[in-house]
This record gives sequence, C-alpha cells and structure tokens, in this order.
Amino acid sequence: MADYEALKQAVISGKVAQVKEITQQALSEGRNPQEVLDQGLIPAMDIVGQKFSCHEFYIPEMLIAARAMQAGIALLKPGLAAQGGKPRGKVVIGTVKGDLHDIGKNLVALMLQGGGFEVMDLGADVKPERFVDAVKSGQPHFVMMSALLTTTMLSMKETIEQLKAAGIRNQVKVAVGGAPVTQRFCDEIGADFYASNATGAVTKAKELLPV
Repeated sequence: MADYEALKQAVISGKVAQVKEITQQALSEGRNPQEVLDQGLIPAMDIVGQKFSCHEFYIPEMLIAARAMQAGIALLKPGLAAQGGKPRGKVVIGTVKGDLHDIGKNLVALMLQGGGFEVMDLGADVKPERFVDAVKSGQPHFVMMSALLTTTMLSMKETIEQLKAAGIRNQVKVAVGGAPVTQRFCDEIGADFYASNATGAVTKAKELLPV
C-alpha cells in the first residue's frame, strides 16, 4: 500500500523519482487524487516551511522539495480534473518592475500550486500595467507582488494605484513580500497582507479566500 508518510519524507528530501513512484502507486490502488494531495504532498511542504522558519532549511532545500512536490502533482492533475475539482483559488504573481530576482517568487508560486491554487506567473520585471491586465483577463482572487530591492518597492504602490484607477482594486486581495518589504510598508501602500515567506503567503491566502 502507498505510504503517505514515506511520500512526505520523499518530498522533504527532494527525491523526485520516489515521489513519482509512491504517487503512482497510490493512484494504482484507487486512492483519491485529492486525498494524496491533502495527506501526502501538502503536509510535506508545511514541514518544509517550518524547517525554513527554524533555519534548518534554506531556499535551495525549499526549491528542491517544491520541485519534488510538483512531480507528484503532475501525476494527480488528470484525476483531479476528471473529478471536476476546481482550484482552491486563483493567483496572479510576479516580481515588480525593475527587479529581476525571482527565486522567492518562484517558490511562492510552487507552494501555491501545491496548496491547490491556480497560479498565473507573470515572471520578473512586471510593469503595473501587466498586473492590471492580468486581473482584468484572469479575474484572480489574489495579486501577489515580490520585490528584492528597496528601489523597486515603490512599484508595488504604483500597481495598487493603477488597480484603483482601473476600478478593479476591490476585486482582488493584494499581497506583498520580499526581503526589504515589511508589514509597515504593506500598510502604508494599502496592500491587504504581507508574508515574510512562502509558507506564510499560502497560509494567509487560504484564510482570506471567500467562502
């Protein structure tokens, strides 16, 4: 029988082949894909997030684990779609204009996907207008912006102002994050929430989803 504890450990250790093997075994046994996700893959990333918070893991280890998790999710997607399962929520994410750093943003995107969210990743150096266009076309629940430079943080404020100008600010929750970003800055620019790491971003997004 497929062992969810072994699946969790394989994800935490970043063992892609083992994650695929156990996930496929679970599906072959007739396990519900949502169950495999909820009891194996997502709890594993929760543990990875905790290890990161305790400085047991660093960004490379988190990325390796997240990619292993993605290998399992890829096997589950057809079954989830066949069940008519809808994503938990929809997120537009990107690193703001003038900033090319994307490791943290990529990790948040991976963690969100693992948490059941549909993610539209706009990449790095994203102008406010692109965020606005993505909200108009994709109708997400969240816009998440990352900045790793103090000089690019103000682009977050500019994006929020353009969302307001377009009359769509109230349609989405805006999240901000990145090394120089703080809760105080989040409050000052009128964002809805700040997260200091990927785990926190996913947890807060789940809390703020409309019922």
